[in-house]
Amino acid sequence: MILPLALLTAALAAEPNYDESGVPVYTLPEVRARLDGRLAATAADWEEFARPHQLALLEASVYGRQLPPVPVSVIGAVERSDAVLPNGLPAARLQARLRLGSGEASPTTDVLFYLPRSDRPVPVFLKLNFSGNQAETPDPAVHLCQAWLADKEQEGIIGNRATDASRGVAARRWPVSEMVGRGYGMATACYGDVFPDRIDGRADSGLASLDRLLVGELPADEPGAIATWAWQLSRILDWLVTLPEVDPDRVIVVGHSRNGKAALWAGACDRRFAIVISNQSGCGGAALSRRRFGETVGAITRRFPHWFAPAFAGYTDREDSLPTDQHALLALVAPRPLYVASAEEDRWADPRGEFLGAVAAEPVWTLFGKIGLGTASYPAVGEAVGETIGYHVRPGKHDLLAEDWRRFANFADRQFTADKPVSGLKSPR
Repeated sequence: MILPLALLTAALAAEPNYDESGVPVYTLPEVRARLDGRLAATAADWEEFARPHQLALLEASVYGRQLPPVPVSVIGAVERSDAVLPNGLPAARLQARLRLGSGEASPTTDVLFYLPRSDRPVPVFLKLNFSGNQAETPDPAVHLCQAWLADKEQEGIIGNRATDASRGVAARRWPVSEMVGRGYGMATACYGDVFPDRIDGRADSGLASLDRLLVGELPADEPGAIATWAWQLSRILDWLVTLPEVDPDRVIVVGHSRNGKAALWAGACDRRFAIVISNQSGCGGAALSRRRFGETVGAITRRFPHWFAPAFAGYTDREDSLPTDQHALLALVAPRPLYVASAEEDRWADPRGEFLGAVAAEPVWTLFGKIGLGTASYPAVGEAVGETIGYHVRPGKHDLLAEDWRRFANFADRQFTADKPVSGLKSPR
């Protein structure tokens, strides 16, 4: 069968590019640019002029306007129990249902939190999960997720609901025993609590409580699911920093895949996160859109139109017209530490594009007198590089594994043992 030319062209255009020779020549927008076009020459200049401009560009063209803070309260009481982790390590287990807002109709999120035994406040990794807290650990005391979830019968998600068969199915992505053993608290919540991850999920999302439009034609800069998941992370942080067991200056936000995009946006908007970690976040995350390698703006917005602001889809096949790119998102973390991780076989997420995003963001860390990656040479598989910006590409496919977490913890250990505080920057968000 011979396809008509128009159909053949469309079919070829839909094929992802996995060849470096097919990456077009591109020029990235200057990450230090201010609204007036001049470049920030000092850290103070970045803070006052360039950073607000770069943030506004990402709001307008990619993620939508930032969602406002709201009061956060615990429904009922925090459940505190002694727990024994899978490796036999004793820990404290906290479970809390948080109301994100002051009204009865405000969304809620269920947080699971394991703490090491310590006589001082501890650093904490905070991560959103995909299948409910019970999927992150085989602990039978963890409550089943109540949120709508995409069906995965083989993983115990049936009829869009978590079942007991889902307990521990994603434990490989959350090595709680090892991290608690290293002195880190481990907190998680399901991303579906505040925005069901489906095209029509907006109508059932927490955006209703924030007076956002739910149906009909949306403004170009209207926030979507990723902005809502980032907002969820910040609201959980609001609660975590009230706990005496938590060091409020050492909370680390981590995200994998689409939740990696949300973690980066949360870290950009909320400077209370001490370290920001993206694992294989790809297009709309750490990877440069202009490379058009693997997943593209067109591919991601056609498949997941609810994730981004409507404006982002308008750059389909015209990425060079974007007034920003993902290096600007990474730069908004500065001068705090940033870690970007990739997997060799995860070509859809463009590992090299993620690395190059970090390279292009480094000039902002330089303004603060810090070394970011310290190299523009792509590292060997399995090698970790960087100073205040860390990066590794490991063997294997799209996943979050214990070896990734070890790299994250090694990086955090180095940052937290430095003579100077990690951030020193505070945010009301």
